[in-house]
Amino acid sequence: MAYYRPRRARPPPVELGEEYEADIVEMSRRGDAGVAKIKGFVIFVSGAKPGDHVKFKITKVGRRYAIAELVQEKPGEDEEKED
Repeated sequence: MAYYRPRRARPPPVELGEEYEADIVEMSRRGDAGVAKIKGFVIFVSGAKPGDHVKFKITKVGRRYAIAELVQEKPGEDEEKED
């Protein structure tokens, strides 16, 4: 019989209330949020889509993922530039 030793969960690389910046790599399965990764840790960012480089604020941290809200999106080419 093999001895089972539970793995220690390492702390998530993000903190509640902090702001981070990352690329959105894919959409969530439900299609309601973009997925960013920081050190392999999954973050669901509502309002973001693949290819976006966004700044977001962490609103919930779980063991295996975090949820964030969009703070700033890199300006697109169709947006007017201020003089």
